[in-house]
Amino acid sequence: MNQPRPTLLSWSSGKDSAWTLHQLRQDPSIALKGIFTTVNAEAERVAIHGVRQSLLRDQAEALGLPLYTIDLPYPCSNDDYQAAMSAFHQWSSEQGIECIAFGDLFLEDVRDYRIQTLEGTGLTPLFPLWGSDTTVLSHTMIKAGLKARISCIQNDKLPRHCLGQSFDFTLLDNLPAAIDPCGENGEFHTFCYDGPMFRHPIPVQCGEEVVQEFASFIDLLPIDDR
Repeated sequence: MNQPRPTLLSWSSGKDSAWTLHQLRQDPSIALKGIFTTVNAEAERVAIHGVRQSLLRDQAEALGLPLYTIDLPYPCSNDDYQAAMSAFHQWSSEQGIECIAFGDLFLEDVRDYRIQTLEGTGLTPLFPLWGSDTTVLSHTMIKAGLKARISCIQNDKLPRHCLGQSFDFTLLDNLPAAIDPCGENGEFHTFCYDGPMFRHPIPVQCGEEVVQEFASFIDLLPIDDR
């Protein structure tokens, strides 16, 4: 009988990563060894999502998994990013990791990029949610008890009042028809704070909004920080 393959999960702090983890834990061929996240080293926040690094650590504790952070400079060039990821892939392979899992759903160019990046590393890319119907998937996650808040939006896709909203059926019912229900095209990002993958919920509340040229963010705060 084959031994489970040691695997790390690319963790964004959002719902798709959380659901990918949930699926991996139900796969007997996988031995999940931890999660890893790229972090804006200057701001100490999750890259793209803008979530505080302290909340990222809270997630890892609630998951019962080691967290590995990859510090990125700001601004971060493509060369900087590639160098940081290459070093992490080499380290992962040296630790006996065999697979890297991602929560991608249907963006072919992103999937191809990940596969290309791992070529020659000895690491196998896994895409447990690939090809999922995002309408069905969004409903499945919510029905299973996954809870998340919108942490970031594209300004030309969603109004600012969506920041901080719960990822629930009310949100899905009110999304414009052109918006993917899982935000797979980057329309929105989430912070997952509860669900079947966690040992306990992570209490958060909404702080200040930060509006930039193309995207807006909500500063999610641990409850005990206020």
